[in-house]
Amino acid sequence: MTPMDKRYRINEIFYSLQGEGTYTGVPMIFVRFSGCNLRCPFCDTRHETYSEITAAQIREAISQYPCQRVCLTGGEPTMQVTDELIREAFAGYKVHMETNGTHPIPSLVDWATVSPKKGKVVVEKCQELKLLFGEGMDDPEEWMHIACEQRCLQPVDIAGDPEATRRNTQASIEYIQQHPQWRLSLQTHKMTGIR
Repeated sequence: MTPMDKRYRINEIFYSLQGEGTYTGVPMIFVRFSGCNLRCPFCDTRHETYSEITAAQIREAISQYPCQRVCLTGGEPTMQVTDELIREAFAGYKVHMETNGTHPIPSLVDWATVSPKKGKVVVEKCQELKLLFGEGMDDPEEWMHIACEQRCLQPVDIAGDPEATRRNTQASIEYIQQHPQWRLSLQTHKMTGIR
């Protein structure tokens, strides 16, 4: 099999606005990879649903949108994404990646958002550290060793329990007020009803 024949498990490719983190509100093409080494219960990826497509097919799919920014997300994209794939499918695009930090990040990624949840984190440097915050989640101090440009706390959204979500949001706000090196990240795509 040649590199051009290699197939990637893609859950979906769609165009929207970034819903969370530093780039909230910025138009992006999302390439959602299927499969993850953690399988967190709150993940928004259906891992059993995917298509196996080539880098050329990915490039063709993203070329239909009027945007030069892609976000590689998942699942866990570092399980499939390499610099070779970035060169073949995303040349000319600003490449963002959302990762749990348990695998190295390809060097050609322009903006890496690390959102550690569990497991052994190997990434020591990124552009954005985004932590889920709320009841039962890690203390942000545990992740202060990761060098980054931005530190974001994102309240855990508990599906079906708006009161728990409200408590997590309030706790996030209070923590940030006491630790001003952090900023609040809200899941605006859920608030606005976009993907």
